[in-house]
Amino acid sequence: MSVSKVRPILLVFIGILMVACGVYSPYGAQTSGAQTYSVTAFEMLTPLASASSSLALTEELRDRIQRQSTLRLVDEQGELEFSGELVTWEITPVNVQGDESAASNRLTIGIRIHYTNNLDQELSFDRTFTRFADYSSDQDLIQVEEDLVEDIGAQLSQDIFNASLGNW
Repeated sequence: MSVSKVRPILLVFIGILMVACGVYSPYGAQTSGAQTYSVTAFEMLTPLASASSSLALTEELRDRIQRQSTLRLVDEQGELEFSGELVTWEITPVNVQGDESAASNRLTIGIRIHYTNNLDQELSFDRTFTRFADYSSDQDLIQVEEDLVEDIGAQLSQDIFNASLGNW
């Protein structure tokens, strides 16, 4: 059999395999056939967090989903909807030295996420995601807050993506 006859058969076979495996994006996200998503700005329920941090965490999730899926961001009522609250913003000393002073501090951020899959309600969830980052006790939180929120936000957005669209 010549290559020109095998190629169409191979393409049909690959197409059948892809359809049989469900609805996935080329990036590995299981979108349940959805084409749109929305992320409502996270509400701050903890008085210690800054308003800019809440906005940065919201934007990080929006960007993560956009980068790792073929979904289109809409302002509200997406087929996949994300909303949440910033529920934990905690600074604790870590690496306590012999003189009972901390060498580092730890910023812990927790976000309660409400994920609604309007195409498959069984995949919807309410869940809290928590991550942390350490910084030197020589530094003031105000000096490093932006970088810490960026690092923690990247971890949190990946966790949320994996739980909602990664189907882990």
